[in-house]
Amino acid sequence: MTSYEPVTSVMRSLELLAILNRQRVSTIEHMHRLTGLPKPTIVRLLETMMAAGYVARDTRGKGYQVTSQVGELSCGFHGAPQVVEAGRPWALELTRMFSWPAAIAVLDRNAMLVCYTTSGDSPIAPYHGLIYTRLGLITKALGRAYLAFCPPEERRLIYRLLATEQHPDEELMTAPEAVDRMIAMTRRQDFAERQRAVKPEASSSVAVPIYQHGSDRVLGTIGLTYYASAVKRADILDRYVPQLKIAASGISENVSRMQAAMDVETELVH
Repeated sequence: MTSYEPVTSVMRSLELLAILNRQRVSTIEHMHRLTGLPKPTIVRLLETMMAAGYVARDTRGKGYQVTSQVGELSCGFHGAPQVVEAGRPWALELTRMFSWPAAIAVLDRNAMLVCYTTSGDSPIAPYHGLIYTRLGLITKALGRAYLAFCPPEERRLIYRLLATEQHPDEELMTAPEAVDRMIAMTRRQDFAERQRAVKPEASSSVAVPIYQHGSDRVLGTIGLTYYASAVKRADILDRYVPQLKIAASGISENVSRMQAAMDVETELVH
């Protein structure tokens, strides 16, 4: 509960900033369609954010985009899990190898929370601004990789949670048999794929679990996103998935080393 009514102009500015942060360039028309705000209002708010240094006009004159200064808005947030710190160099290496963006996500109750993405480092990213987005466990690759490979007892707990607290983008538990088949298929092929898109030009994703070193506990998931029409199935099976598994194993070892170092520091303190 707040003591005062929200300031409308601030709420509108934050809404526009969130839209700008989702893709490389946004036009006035695009923002108008999404918000319903009058175009003159959008322009005034954008110019205010430009004056503050958070927004700039695209150099090609096609619209507006966020500047690097928006990073200051999150510098006080220190909630990134250890798996993200351990996985950042591996995700960057995947993007260097394949050009496509990589993402690392952790379980957040009934969804996967994307805690890190290399979309800003990818020259051909199908998405922009996915950071801190909550993705479903049933249709998304990052979610499927967690749900399919976590221990059975944890999966049963997640099922019970999803039965009452379902992710808004998914219709689960109305067809539990279909979910069981998806999990069985994912475990059989040993990696997860996003639910197949209707349009062939749409993006797709593959992902694998990141295990706690030496156990079956899943710390998070890591995946690659690409345009389905631009990638051959053979490349997914022979190149993408093996490299994702190598990255997941490396992240697991990094986490183990970080935890060991923290244990040593704790012992020295005491």
